[in-house]
Amino acid sequence: MNLKGKNILFVISQKNFRDEELFDTRLTLENYGAGTKIASNQIGEATGMLGKKTKIDLTLDKVLVSNYDAIIFIGGSGSVVFYNDKKALDILKEAKLRGKVIGGICLASGTLANAGILKGINSTGWDDTEDIIENLGGIYTGKDVEVSGRIVTAKGPKNAKKFGEEIAKTLSKDLSF
Repeated sequence: MNLKGKNILFVISQKNFRDEELFDTRLTLENYGAGTKIASNQIGEATGMLGKKTKIDLTLDKVLVSNYDAIIFIGGSGSVVFYNDKKALDILKEAKLRGKVIGGICLASGTLANAGILKGINSTGWDDTEDIIENLGGIYTGKDVEVSGRIVTAKGPKNAKKFGEEIAKTLSKDLSF
């Protein structure tokens, strides 16, 4: 797959994002030629649950959804800060309206559910997200990775590479909702 020219935005929490979910997924997509940026609530450095650090390129209020082909929310215990974050939810709603590829892994699937974009579709996430997804009209499958149109969800860190592969496949297709 050739993703040269594709731009992907990762949204992570400043503290306690899940390291593998960001770094393994990002590496998979960059290996196919995609360009990546990282957004969060604050600029600076973010620290994962396992201690790995990364630079945040921009804050959520500076995100222009039209600049990206995919918007990916990364899980980890810190990701719950986005569950009711208006800007994060608005980014997801706009991404869906614009037909962007949207991803959520682990606890981040709860943010996608809260944005209303999992309603009526098969999705997965960390076990803690099952009730959130189902209460908001989504169909929780519990699979390792679930692809529903242009929305890709994954269960947790051990599925990060497969999550990245499925995002790459989805980006390389011309799908519609």
